[in-house]
Amino acid sequence: MGSSGMKPLEENAKPPPPPPSSSFSENWKERILIPTLLAGISGGGVGLVSKHRKVHGLANISTTYATNFSIVTGCYCGAREFVRVVRKSEPDDLVNSAVAGFGSGALLGRLQGGQFGAYRYSVIFAVVGTAVDFATIKLRPALSNFKESIFKEKEKKPSWLKLPEWSPIQVLDEEALAAKEAREKELFARRALGKLSKEES
Repeated sequence: MGSSGMKPLEENAKPPPPPPSSSFSENWKERILIPTLLAGISGGGVGLVSKHRKVHGLANISTTYATNFSIVTGCYCGAREFVRVVRKSEPDDLVNSAVAGFGSGALLGRLQGGQFGAYRYSVIFAVVGTAVDFATIKLRPALSNFKESIFKEKEKKPSWLKLPEWSPIQVLDEEALAAKEAREKELFARRALGKLSKEES
């Protein structure tokens, strides 16, 4: 009665589902937000040296450049991630970059320059976006090695900020701090005796 009504555990057990591919929201800060913020900062820097700053004003032209750079980068990075999710490909696939550059360039170019602007900007965005992504892929190992070497040097030398001997600002150890306090007490006593002797005379 007990064995006929119950099924063995092996029959009910299903194999675990395959691990889901990396979703759109997994690393969105690294792939969309940070590049957009960096583009806005660099756009503001370009606005600072722009030849139009005298005509339009430094604040206005810097803000305009920063906004435009951020919009372009945000659209491109968002389109690249959308293409990556739709194609179910790896994050470093350059086909994603080319398709996203073509699509976002066509959309933004159409808004700004009509049909001819859509053609022109789609090619420009595809080439520039793919080139930047290719350079980023090639430079990523060098930057990570550089970051690791900086942290390793910092671990080897606990006082990574060492002031020169001639600097008036010095970090004192226990003995030097005790000697300084003794000198200060002696100096204070001399000053107190000097004031007393002046008052008496």
